Amino acid sequence: MKAFMDKDFMLQSDTAKTLYHDYAAKMPIIDYHCHLIPREICENRQFKNITEIWLGGDHYKWRVMRSNGIDEAYMTGDKSDFEKFEAFAKSLKYAIGNPMYHWTHLELQRYFGIEDILNEKSARDIYDRCNKLIAGGGFSAMDFIEKSNVETICTTDDPVDSLEYHIELKKQDKVKVLPTFRPDKAVNCEQETFVPYIKELEKVAGTSISDIDGLSAALLDRINFFHSVGCRVSDHALAGVPFGKTNREMANASFKKAMAGDALSEDEINAYKTYMLLFFAAEYHKRDWAMQLHIGALRNNNTSMYKKLGPDTGFDSIDDQNIAAPLSSLLNACNESGRLPKTILYTLNPKDNYVLATMLGNFQGTEAPSKIQFGSGWWFNDQRDGMEGQMRALANLGLLGRFVGMLTDSRSFLSYTRHEYFRRIMCNLIGTWVENGEYPADFEALGEIVQGISYKNAKNYFNF
Repeated sequence: MKAFMDKDFMLQSDTAKTLYHDYAAKMPIIDYHCHLIPREICENRQFKNITEIWLGGDHYKWRVMRSNGIDEAYMTGDKSDFEKFEAFAKSLKYAIGNPMYHWTHLELQRYFGIEDILNEKSARDIYDRCNKLIAGGGFSAMDFIEKSNVETICTTDDPVDSLEYHIELKKQDKVKVLPTFRPDKAVNCEQETFVPYIKELEKVAGTSISDIDGLSAALLDRINFFHSVGCRVSDHALAGVPFGKTNREMANASFKKAMAGDALSEDEINAYKTYMLLFFAAEYHKRDWAMQLHIGALRNNNTSMYKKLGPDTGFDSIDDQNIAAPLSSLLNACNESGRLPKTILYTLNPKDNYVLATMLGNFQGTEAPSKIQFGSGWWFNDQRDGMEGQMRALANLGLLGRFVGMLTDSRSFLSYTRHEYFRRIMCNLIGTWVENGEYPADFEALGEIVQGISYKNAKNYFNF
C-alpha cells in the first residue's frame, strides 16, 4: 500500500517518476486563463485566516458542502470563520474520489507544510496552525504567486474594465499580469443585462452606440486599449455554438430590436451573435491574439439561489447541445475570410472530446504549431478522468506534444497546485505508454514533450 500523497503521488511507474521529478516539477507556470481579481494582486491582498483564503468565493468547495447537506449559512452566510472551516472539514472525508480531496491536501502541504489529514477531528488544530502561519507573514496574494513559480497570469476582464491595476502592475518588477478580453455581455443580446451594458460601454468608449457600426467602433476602441496594456488572449463563454445566416443588415436589425427591449427570435439572435463572433475573430487575427471558446456550460440552474446569491456561486452544470456543425461553420467562415485567429476550444461535456479533437485538424495553419488547440479538461473535467480523457483524445487524433497545457480557471490564489496535479497526471499517462512499449524510452524527446506541455508550448503559442 502506498503512502497517502507522498512525493510520488499519482506516479505509477519509474518512467512517470523520472518525467515528473526531473522534467516537469520545476517548470514555471503560465496561467493563461484564470479569474483572480487584478486589484487583489496589485494591492497584494493580505488574508486574515485560512477560511478567507479557502472558502471565500470558492464554489468548488461549496458544492462539496451542499452535497453533504450543510446549511448555506456555513458557505455564504453569517457563520463564524471557524464554523465554516469545520463544516468543510466534516464534509471532506466523504469526498473520496473527488479531486477536491487531493487539492485540499496539496494546498495544505505545499503552502503550509501540513501533512496531516483534514477531517472533523483535526479541523481545530489545522485551523489554528494555518492561522498562526498567516499571522506571521508570507501568505499574501503575491507570496502565493511567487511560491508557486508563476511567470504569467491572464485574468478575465470585461471590455468596460479600466485595467488600472494591470497598468500599475506593469510598473512592478514581479509576475506578468495581463488582461483577457471577455466580451460576453456585448454578445448576449437576448439577456436582460444587454441594454444596460451597451449604455455602460457607450460611456467608457466615449461614443454613441445607436447601431451595429457604433457598437463595432466602441468595441474596437476597447480592443485597441486592451492590446496596449498587453492583452494577447480573448475568451468567449458559449452554452452552444451560435451560427446562423448573417450580414451587417441582419445584425443591425437584431441589435436595434434588442435595444428597443423587444424579444428576438432564435434566428435573429444567431444572426447577431454570428456577426459579432466573426467581427471579434477578425480583430483578434489582426493582432495575433488567441481566441478561447469555452463551450457547454448550463448556468444558473437554481433560480432561487441565483436570485439570492447571483452567478458563479456553484449552481452550474454541463449542457448537452450538439455543437459539431455550428462550430465547423464558425471556424470555416473565419478561415474562408483569412481571419481565423489562433483558437483554443474547450468543452465542458466530455461527449464532445472527439468532436473538438477532430475539428482541430480541419483548420490548422502555419502561424503556430497546433494553431487550433484542444483546451485542457475544464471545470467539471478538471480531475484525473477528465484530464486523461482530453489528453487521450488529443493524442489519438492530434498532437499531444504541442498541447499548451494546464490553466487554473480559478478565483483562488492557492489553486496553482492544480498545475502540479495536472503535471503528475500527464507524466503518469505518458510514462504508462513508455512502460508499455508504445513510445521509446528516449528521455531527450520525452523531456521536450513534458516540458513543452508544462510550460514552453504556452510560452511560444501566446508569445508572452
